[in-house]
Amino acid sequence: MAHFAELSDDNVVLRVIVADNKEWCENNLGGTWVQTSYNTHGGQHPEGRPLHKNYAGIGYHFDGVGFYAPQPFPSWIKDEETYIWQ
Repeated sequence: MAHFAELSDDNVVLRVIVADNKEWCENNLGGTWVQTSYNTHGGQHPEGRPLHKNYAGIGYHFDGVGFYAPQPFPSWIKDEETYIWQ
């Protein structure tokens, strides 16, 4: 089992579920789904296999490379390596 994030048309995470695979999500629930790893944060994973920079949360954005939280303040800049706001 793995975690999958459903994306809106503008690539915002709508929900995250546990399922067997991406195809199951698409065939049974419809929509666009991307796998996410509960153990990935800032592009790091304890077992050395980071997936999409960060674990997806509702409201997070996905740019094709990684997940990142909404910008907390206009002056904050997203670190392009970790996808965490600074």
